[in-house]
Amino acid sequence: MVAAEKGHRSRRRRSGHAGAFVMDETVAEYIRRTVLKMTRSEVVQMLTAWGFLPETQLQALNAHQIKENLSQDVVQLCEENCATIKHAAELDIIYNYTYRDKRLWTVYQMTREEGDENYYFDLADFKKKFKRSLQSTLKNVTISFKEYQDNAIWIRIAWGTLYGRPNQYKPTFVVYHSQTPYVFLSTSRIRSNVPLLCQALLVATSYNYINEMDLRSRCLDSLKEILFKRCSQNFQTHHLQPLQEKNMTMERVDPRIIREDKNEKERIWRTNQEAFGSGPQPKLEVAEYKLDTVFRSEPEKGILNDKEPFRCVIKFSSPHLLEALKSLAPCGMADAPLSPLLTCITQKTRNYFKIREKKGAHSQSLPAH
Repeated sequence: MVAAEKGHRSRRRRSGHAGAFVMDETVAEYIRRTVLKMTRSEVVQMLTAWGFLPETQLQALNAHQIKENLSQDVVQLCEENCATIKHAAELDIIYNYTYRDKRLWTVYQMTREEGDENYYFDLADFKKKFKRSLQSTLKNVTISFKEYQDNAIWIRIAWGTLYGRPNQYKPTFVVYHSQTPYVFLSTSRIRSNVPLLCQALLVATSYNYINEMDLRSRCLDSLKEILFKRCSQNFQTHHLQPLQEKNMTMERVDPRIIREDKNEKERIWRTNQEAFGSGPQPKLEVAEYKLDTVFRSEPEKGILNDKEPFRCVIKFSSPHLLEALKSLAPCGMADAPLSPLLTCITQKTRNYFKIREKKGAHSQSLPAH
């Protein structure tokens, strides 16, 4: 922070003459920190994508110096070009778009009542209604938008309080695809503002309801892949490798396999294809199952109480969970087929499950909800 304070003082001296623009210290510090998060090799690339600084200034920028000095030079250029919090927020969106997998994304789904499907989306109208809805409830809020080529609208929201300025270091990011009912939300630890955000989305999109789905991941692209049905699954069109070709492949790999082993491997392979498809799996890190049931016990023994519910949580985690599950049976670590609770994740578009016992049922069959 000492270096930052020195930079601030030097900027004041350079801009101290009458009528000069003095950039807000909050804006200057936020831009400085954003630049420091970038690698040295990508600073110029991101600043170019930002489009705020002239090309001549970017070409003159020494990107090979230590990052602290580089960040100070960028801040000085931003002050010369009269940067505001709006410009700083747009740079932050660009950084978070590039590193979108660093955030945890939760999916929300919006629905309309019957008869309201014929809605024409207008981006300018969407922005106007969204900002008006939020700002009518909370005055101290910074809202920024950026559109990308895949029809994705990125929204950055920095929340303030009734008397406090917006906290730029804990923003909420929203990604909305106008041709779908899905919203991807990555929020700070303050979740009390989520209802206000959901209400603003409904107003801006003319949907009637919005619900949080049990689908979360750090890989935003994989969430889109699952929801937009681009992943290869058994209910979609995918081409299984012909059995004869598969047999020839297996024989080339290991001609010493006896007939029984080969038949079993073919069965496992075929079952795996039916469950996961032939393509690469979307990237999810966690699958969580919450169990809520009661024990079945003989009353005279008095050991277990069958009136109080028994609850537990089972969590599977991996850097690439679906690929890990797909590999279990072929490598002999699990029987094929796997449990539907593990293979239905993409079909049900969820990776958080609640397993409850059916009311009035005397069996121990536990359906997933």
